[in-house]
Formats: sequence, structure tokens, C-alpha cells
Amino acid sequence: MKKILLGLALLLAMTVHAQSEKATESKITAVTVFLNKAQVTREVKARVESGKTNLVVSGLTAQLDPQSIQVSGKGTVVILGISHRQNYLDDINPPRPLRVLRDSVLWYQRQISLEQSQKEILSKEEQLLLANQKIGGTEQNLTVAELKGMADFYRARLGEIVSNRLKQDEKIKMLNDRLARLNRQINAQNELYARNTSEIVISLSAEAATAVDLDVNYVVANAGWNAVYDVRAINTKNPVQLNYKANVYQSTGEEWKNVKLKLSTANPNQSGLKPELYTWYLDFYRPMPVNVAVGRGSQKRLSAPEMALDVAEKEEALQEVVVTSDYVQTVQTSLNTEFDIALPYTVASAAVPTVVDIRSYSMKADYAYSVAPKLDADAFLLARATGWEEFSLLPGEANIFFEGTFVGKSYIDPNSIKDTLAVSLGRDKRLVVKRDKLKDLTSRKTIGGSQKESYTWEISVRNTKSEAVTIRVEDHVPVSQNKDIEVTLLDRGNAQYNATSGKLTWSLTLAPNETRKVKYQFEVKYPKDRQVSGL
Repeated sequence: MKKILLGLALLLAMTVHAQSEKATESKITAVTVFLNKAQVTREVKARVESGKTNLVVSGLTAQLDPQSIQVSGKGTVVILGISHRQNYLDDINPPRPLRVLRDSVLWYQRQISLEQSQKEILSKEEQLLLANQKIGGTEQNLTVAELKGMADFYRARLGEIVSNRLKQDEKIKMLNDRLARLNRQINAQNELYARNTSEIVISLSAEAATAVDLDVNYVVANAGWNAVYDVRAINTKNPVQLNYKANVYQSTGEEWKNVKLKLSTANPNQSGLKPELYTWYLDFYRPMPVNVAVGRGSQKRLSAPEMALDVAEKEEALQEVVVTSDYVQTVQTSLNTEFDIALPYTVASAAVPTVVDIRSYSMKADYAYSVAPKLDADAFLLARATGWEEFSLLPGEANIFFEGTFVGKSYIDPNSIKDTLAVSLGRDKRLVVKRDKLKDLTSRKTIGGSQKESYTWEISVRNTKSEAVTIRVEDHVPVSQNKDIEVTLLDRGNAQYNATSGKLTWSLTLAPNETRKVKYQFEVKYPKDRQVSGL
């Protein structure tokens, strides 16, 4: 009797528990994407009865951070608590394209089985014919016509079997090839979706049956965005257009379908705690004795500098067409910049990022040519733009377009840019540049215990364009790193000279079909019994 009562009590408790949990549907309505990680907002609508109810929001990614879960909403209910649990029985619901691929695999597998069955039937028929080649009994006499008829039958039927079997082999090979391609396509996405799900359980208390409208927020890993730019120059007379874009990526297994997207320059992975500056100790160096053996109860003693270093290391370880851009609002918060995109966006869980247009800016620019003939004889057109500081740029790759043609890639790093954003727009073959060593003015002499080497270089620039151009010509002379090596600039050819770097710079303005020449000369003196590297 006690066992029966205990069983009934457990059954009643399980029934009450099952009744108190209510599965509910939810959908993603908004996502704030940080440089690393993202905050997802789900909308939950349900109706609860009086008393306590556990709303179960299921089908969530297993990669959400349980500590980041927040729940708010409307309704005459009290939120008693929030918990998170993994669900290893249900996989993430894959998107429709992946489901179509999986269905196609099943269809091809069935077709291959059917073709293989047809091939086996043909083989069985062939074996049957070969096993019954004896015609009539041993005492029976057949006419020539009968023998010829039977021979024709065997020849025709066996020929048909061989021909059909070859056709079956070709079909099976074709189906297997198609199946292999489908499997490769599926394997590229299976890693994103072949995962378990997780659930958020929201405990509610209501005095009477009521409808609730909740917003559930949580942070997920394997998501983020990085900046990418398109820099476009129509010609050398107009401003430079800077298209600010974002590569938004996520591999959480959830599909962000038609959500309100917000991009933030915040990085949750970077610690927001202020580091503490500890006392900087100085002391004389004392050699530490070498411990040959260390007992179980021994403990290494640290000197004051070592203690400070140990504390610092611990602290360091703790830190760690309508275009879419027309619908983006830039919001400057106290610490970061947010780009609020008004149009709904869909970002699939995939290995390939989704490109989102943020803004399009127009920047005033000056255009000039630049050449360093020691490295490359081609002249490069540069656009020097100003006013980029107000755009909240992040480091990122840039695609360069000039006169509607893609000319190459560059990299924009706001941390290393000074006042001007310089972008190379490509080579211009209509500026012909040559750099020659003048042998008549190049010499090598030995004077006493010293060796003197004199070098003279000439650079010629020809403008074959139909308009005047300004070009910056760069070269350099060597810089000594040893007091026994003396470098003397004998003639800088009216160039600007930086003695620290040895750089020579000329700014030349050339009329159409004009040729200009500049030259410079330097001398290197060093001990004659030594050899200088780098000359």
C-alpha cells in the first residue's frame, strides 16, 4: 500500500510539473551586433492561467550566454525567476534551402537503389539464360531452323542485357556524382546546424488568466561585424565617395530573418574594468640561489619586483535603387557609436558574411601623382581626402574604384591616419619615369686608409597627358648606423631632404608633353679594409 501511495504521489507531482510548464513560440525581432558577439531580442507572446506557470522558450542556440539573459514585458504577471538549460534531444531547425538539399539527397539515394535493383534483375536474367543453354533432350533431334532460332534468341537477349546493364552503370555513376556534390554542399552548412538547442524557462505568477507579451534578450557568441569600404573617385575634379559597409557574420544556428539590425562599435570581449597601477619597485639585482630539489611543502619566495610583476600579470590575465545607407541613423552613445538600420535585414547562419550598407560620405580631396622609381617606375594617382574624422571609421579593407573601374584593394586604419586620408587610385602609364645611374659622375677612390665611393642618380619624368599634372618624386640616400661610415649628400638637386630618414622629395609640375630631370649625388667614406653592406 505504501508503494502504491508513493507511486501515486510521484505521478501526481510529475503531472503537476508537466502542467506548470508551457511551451511557447518566439521569434527574433531585433539584433544588436557588436564587433564581437551579438545581443538577440526575441518576442514571446503567450496566455497563462492563474497561479504559477513556467514558460519554456525553446529552439534557441546552445551558444547563448546564460548570464546575459534579460526578460521584460507587459501583462499583469510577476516574473519569479529565469533559468537556462540545454536540450540535447532537439536540433536547431535548419533553414528551408538546407531542408531542400537534404530532401534531394534522399531522392537521389532512392533512385540509386532503384537503378541498382534493375541492374541486379538483368544479372539474374543473364545467369538464368546461361544456366539453361541445353536445348531439348539428348535423344531429341532439332532442325537447323530451330537451332538457328534459339541461337538468335540467346544472342539478341544477352546483347540487350549487356547494353541495358551498361546504361544502368552510367545512370548510377551520374546519380552518385550528383549525390556527392549535394553532400559537399550540405557538409558546408551542417556544422552550423547540426547542434543541440537550448531553452529559457521563465517562471511567472498570475492572479488570473491573462495574456503576456515578453521581450527576451541574450548575448550569443560566434557573431560580430567588421568594417569594409568602397572608395570611389569619378575623376580628378570631384570629391571622393566613401561607402561605409559592414560584413556581418554569425554562425549561431539561428536565422535572423527580417530583424531590426543595429551595429555597435562596442566589444564585449574587451574588459571594461579600469586597470590598477601598482607600486613600481626598484632594487639592486641579487642572484637567486639555484634550487636543486624542491620539497612538497616548499614555497618559492618572490622579491619585491617579482611580486609586483606577478600581481601585474594576474591583473593582465583578468582583462581581456534605394540604398540601405539612406535608412541608417548614426547614434553617438557615451562610449561607442551605433548604426541603427531602419530597414529589416536577414542574416543567415553561414560561413559567408552578409554585407550591410551603413553610410555613404562625400569627402573633399586633392589629387596628385606620386612615384618612387627605385621601387616601381610607374606613377600612382593619389587622392588625399580630408574630413574623415567625423565618420567614426574602423580599421578595414577598402575596394578602390576610379572612373567606374575597380583598380585594387587598400586598407584604412584610422589609428595610423593623420590629417589626410591618402588613397592610391592606381597606375598611370601616361607618366613615363626613368631612374639611371650616371656612370661619368660615379667613382670609387682609395685615399690613405679610407675608401670613398661617389654615386650620382638622375630621374627623368615625362608627361604624355593632354593636361598639366603635379607629381611627387621620392628617392633616398643611405643613412649610416656606424660612426666609421660617413655619408655625405653632395647635391640634393633642390629636393626636400630629411636627414633622419635620408628621404629626398621633389614636387614637380609638368605641362603637357613636358619632360623634367632631377639628379642627386652622395658620397660614402669608410675604412678600406672593411666591407659595407647595403650599397
